[in-house]
Amino acid sequence: MNAREREPTVFVVDDDAAVCDALGMVLRAAGMRVEIFRSAAAFLKRLRPERPGCLVLDIRMPGMSGLELQDELHKRRIHLPIVFLTGHGDVSIAVHALKKGALDFIEKPHDDERLILAVAHALRADAERRQASRTQAAAPTDLADRLASLSRRERQVLDRVLAGLPTREISAQLCISVKTVEFHRARIREKLGVASLAQLFGLFIPSERRA
Repeated sequence: MNAREREPTVFVVDDDAAVCDALGMVLRAAGMRVEIFRSAAAFLKRLRPERPGCLVLDIRMPGMSGLELQDELHKRRIHLPIVFLTGHGDVSIAVHALKKGALDFIEKPHDDERLILAVAHALRADAERRQASRTQAAAPTDLADRLASLSRRERQVLDRVLAGLPTREISAQLCISVKTVEFHRARIREKLGVASLAQLFGLFIPSERRA
């Protein structure tokens, strides 16, 4: 992504040109970056999941409706926060959309302050989710650092523990005493930050499989 695409963006999807113009004007005046699409298909064609932002989405549109677009995003595992735009008769539909994960809905004609607050909340929600994902993705690196702190002998013991070998068999294979194996096991738990064998397996085996 270039620098412009890394900026949080409000993606407005509505088939009504006048509504799009009004939304764009209000949101840009509030300092937000806005891109406008006149159909769900046009939005999907340009969609890049890695781009941060949120979606301001009309419920009733020709072709793919807003609810259908919401379902399509779910299928693709794309988690852009959605603020729905609804007509007066669509409130019950909007409530249904909230139950499926939408953050908010705004009735037309929209109140500018209400719209700005809802969109600002959606942008914050997206930023927090992406930060949480980055933190989770960084966890294996943290584990790798902890593994790197193990001595050669500790890593030999760890490999055999993860292979399911009992202490006495590890002792025999490595030609060290049972007490020495137990000492190494305690040091391994300390360095990896786990308190039990179950935690050790839960911490280490998934990362090995990812590797």
